[in-house]
Amino acid sequence: MSQNSADLPWKVRLFASLFSSAFKFMIRRTDGSINRRLLNFLDYKTSPSPNKPIDGVITTDFTIDEARNLWFRVYIPVPTSGSEVNVPVIFYYHGSGFICMAANSKLFDGFCYRLARLLPAVIISVNYRLAPENRYPCQYEDGFDAIRFVDKSYLEILPSHANLKHSFVAGDSAGGNLAHHMAVKASKSELSSIKLTGVIAIQPFFGGEERTRSEIKLSRDPFVPMDTTDWIA
Repeated sequence: MSQNSADLPWKVRLFASLFSSAFKFMIRRTDGSINRRLLNFLDYKTSPSPNKPIDGVITTDFTIDEARNLWFRVYIPVPTSGSEVNVPVIFYYHGSGFICMAANSKLFDGFCYRLARLLPAVIISVNYRLAPENRYPCQYEDGFDAIRFVDKSYLEILPSHANLKHSFVAGDSAGGNLAHHMAVKASKSELSSIKLTGVIAIQPFFGGEERTRSEIKLSRDPFVPMDTTDWIA
C-alpha cells in the first residue's frame, strides 16, 4: 500500500471515493459554489421537542439573529431521582468543513441528545453561517455571539441546575476549530455569568500557510483529499 493510501478496508475506501466524487461533481460546482438545493435534500433536519422529553432530554430552539440564521438548540437532561443538582454546560459547534449541515441536522442532533443524556450536561448547539456564501471570520463571530447571548440571557434559556461556572466549548472537525477559537476569544473578553473551563476538540480541522506532514501524507485521501480541504478552508 502506498504512503498516500488510507489504511482502510477496500469497501470503505470504495464508498469514500464514490462519496468524494459525488461531492465534487454533484454538490461542488466548478465556480467553487455549492448546490445548496441538492445538499439540503440530502441533509435531514429535525425539530425540537420542548414539551415531551425524548430519551430523557428536552430540546428548545432560540433565535439570536434571524437575518443571519443565527440560532441554537438547547438540550436539557430531565433530572432524575438521585441525579446531581448541577450539571455542566457545553457549547457545541457542528462539523462538516464550515460548508454544510446545521445544528438541527439529524447526525448532530442525535449526537447532542446522547451527550446531554449520558454525561449528563446541558448542551447548547450553535447554528452558524456557512461558507462559501459567508466567508471567514463570520463563523467565529456567530459562534461567540451565541456565547455572549447566553451570558446575558441565561435566566430565560437555561434550567436552574445548569452550572455556567463549569462550561465548556466543544466541536468536531470544523467545529473543533471553532471551539478552539471560542476559547481564545473568551480569554480576551469579559463574560459576567459564564466561566469556560475547558475545550473538547473532536478531531479538530486546522490548516495553515505551510503543509503539515499529515496533509502531504493524505493528499489523496479517498474521503477528504487535499484539494477539498484547500477549497473548504
